[in-house]
Amino acid sequence: MEKKNSVFIGTSLDGYIADKDGGLDWLDMIPNPDGESMGYYEFTANIDALVMGRTTFETVVGFDVEWPYTKPVFVLSNTMDSIPTSHEAKAFLVKGPLTDVLEQIHQKGYHHLYIDGGATIQSFLREDLIDEIIITTIPILLGGGHSLFGVLTKPLNFELVESKVFLNQLTCRHYRRKRHG
Repeated sequence: MEKKNSVFIGTSLDGYIADKDGGLDWLDMIPNPDGESMGYYEFTANIDALVMGRTTFETVVGFDVEWPYTKPVFVLSNTMDSIPTSHEAKAFLVKGPLTDVLEQIHQKGYHHLYIDGGATIQSFLREDLIDEIIITTIPILLGGGHSLFGVLTKPLNFELVESKVFLNQLTCRHYRRKRHG
């Protein structure tokens, strides 16, 4: 079975995924009266599980909504001891080097993974473990905050697969990792 690690995320024009206070309200600044999914539902229909960092997990748990995921969620953390009781059947704690974590997840039968959370995405990119990135850009300059991308040890080449515009304001670009050899 083909293994694939994918990112689906929104950023500001200046490449931030959260504002200086960790806020996300700006992601909804463009009215969406018809509830357009902007490709999210199609994307999540094709994944087996999610891998997210502790901060992203804690942020989602803190939202005043029902648990938004129908697929298993693996929480990558070296500081958590356990998943809160309220989410034990929904999320699973994983620790260790990314290649070991991926092997554990693949052994459970999950091969197409949605990688979420700034630090987690950056860790996967540093280890060249991201196969595709889908970025929706919201037309706002935050001037600081939590950056999507961090320092890499070498350049990673991607190729544009598709570009779309949603709500006449949001640009969505789908990139695939271009590997040689």
